[in-house]
Amino acid sequence: MELQHLVVKIPVAGALGIDPAEVVNVFHRWVASQSVPGVLLIDVAELLHIPDGPGVIAVGHEADFALDHTRGVWGVLHRRKTLLAGTNADRVAQAFEGAARTAAWLEESFPGKLKFSRTDFEVIVNDRGIAPNNPATAAAALPELEAGLRSILGQGGFQVTYRDPEPRRRFGVTVHCKQPFELAVPAGA
Repeated sequence: MELQHLVVKIPVAGALGIDPAEVVNVFHRWVASQSVPGVLLIDVAELLHIPDGPGVIAVGHEADFALDHTRGVWGVLHRRKTLLAGTNADRVAQAFEGAARTAAWLEESFPGKLKFSRTDFEVIVNDRGIAPNNPATAAAALPELEAGLRSILGQGGFQVTYRDPEPRRRFGVTVHCKQPFELAVPAGA
């Protein structure tokens, strides 16, 4: 199974310590400076009026970045939109690194006010054609996701749980790490 269009969401640790509308200006600076390597940022969408919705999004051609509130959980989100070459492990690593980089930058923008988890995150396949949310997809995709996660988190230091078998939802997993992971991403990653 070739996994494309991956989404990684890292939840906020504790309470959201900022007004989420403050992120709009941060994302506008990112768009103006084109500060995300490998992504053409186009615009910012503020959707805070939608309960448990997408929050604030930096819209890009290749990927979107968001302070997301889907399912009532605040978190930083990286959503890959275009196809990415390489292996599934490469794509899982790219999506995780995109979310980790975004989380680190947002924490730097709001020092002491905003902190993201260092032990938990979600990985979602944002393509029901590739990965319908059913047991067959889970059987095929879980080993691929775990292999990709091992490439960035190491051997056995995490637990993967099939997120929600509801067929109307996208296929995804939650990941819990036994040891905290770093949000800092190596230069050039």
